[in-house]
Amino acid sequence: MKLDRKGTDNYYVNNPRPFVGIAIARQDIQRVIDFAYAMCFGDGHHRNHRTGGQYGRKAGEKFCNTFQGKLGEVLLYVFFKSNGLESKEPDFEIYGEGKWDDSDLEIKNKKINVKSAASQSNLLLLETNDWNIQGHYIPNLLSNNGSTFKYDYFILVRIQPDIKKLFSAERLMYNNEIEKEVIEKLIFGQNWNYDIAGYCTHSELVTTIANGYVLPQNSTLNHYTKMDASNFYIQSGNMGVIDDLVNELKAIP
Repeated sequence: MKLDRKGTDNYYVNNPRPFVGIAIARQDIQRVIDFAYAMCFGDGHHRNHRTGGQYGRKAGEKFCNTFQGKLGEVLLYVFFKSNGLESKEPDFEIYGEGKWDDSDLEIKNKKINVKSAASQSNLLLLETNDWNIQGHYIPNLLSNNGSTFKYDYFILVRIQPDIKKLFSAERLMYNNEIEKEVIEKLIFGQNWNYDIAGYCTHSELVTTIANGYVLPQNSTLNHYTKMDASNFYIQSGNMGVIDDLVNELKAIP
């Protein structure tokens, strides 16, 4: 389903799915803090721009993105395990420039791409410059090193509170030096919850690309969010329910 559009560049969600929070374990949060801090303030590397993006990112913003992304992977891993589905564990290796992890999760040889967002989000977003018309992930396709470029499923995990809003309120988003203890105090001063908004298949991504469901660069979403880069989108209300995917995966020999 397409977003509503008002004027040239204003887009609005019309098929949302309510956020239903599940508590996140403290040890999972701590492990992700350790990883994200090492990646953004230690020996790791994260690019300064999104693919096709216009704006450089400071270490504080990169920490928020890394924390949210890796926490989404961990939460989904724990969820599947609690439902009797074993996945390879999320990758916590600290990569330098030019290297990245292969795929987010893998269950019964099915590759799963995990996307994470704040609790108020209702879109699975994929940067248009990263995906070709076959629904293949271009950076891995071009790497020519055997990395996964075709994902069987895409899953949207939503997290509350919004880490970027927490950092912005404390004026940490655009800092390149932040003490780890400051970050831990800020994060553990909150109650953290998540839900799984839904999932889509590879074929559904290909259909989305073919239909031109795109949020253009510099457009505005829901009146206040300006898009730094152009993204394909799928609304949460159009995605499959996660319990159906659990049953589908369990049925695989």
